Amino acid sequence: MGKTRKPFDMALLFAALADPTRLRVLNLMRGREVCVCYFVEILGEGQPKISRHLAYLRRAGLVSARRDGKWMHYRLARPADRAAISILDAVFASLDEDKQMRADLARLERACCWPEKFSGLDGAPVPCCTQVE
Repeated sequence: MGKTRKPFDMALLFAALADPTRLRVLNLMRGREVCVCYFVEILGEGQPKISRHLAYLRRAGLVSARRDGKWMHYRLARPADRAAISILDAVFASLDEDKQMRADLARLERACCWPEKFSGLDGAPVPCCTQVE
């Protein structure tokens, strides 16, 4: 017997999108994978608070994570539900017009996405954030 897919939880999506900090977190992940340390730096919030928001976004199916040593890296996970994708697209379009969201992205670019700022033990550049498709 095949597994039946659980229906997408639209109420959880709207709850996830109802918090300004979670919107800022989602905005920073557009087009890239981001280390949790940069959410802390850019948003000016403590690591436990950021981690709680990221866990909420994971439960809502909007974010995926991977561990790299002691660091967690997060990226957007687009839901399979078409209506949810439409809602997210509309949210991201509105974030493009938001002054705070643009400022957050500019701070992220200055803070971490210039690989020459970081070097590994062998002196080679080590990027902190990676671009995703």
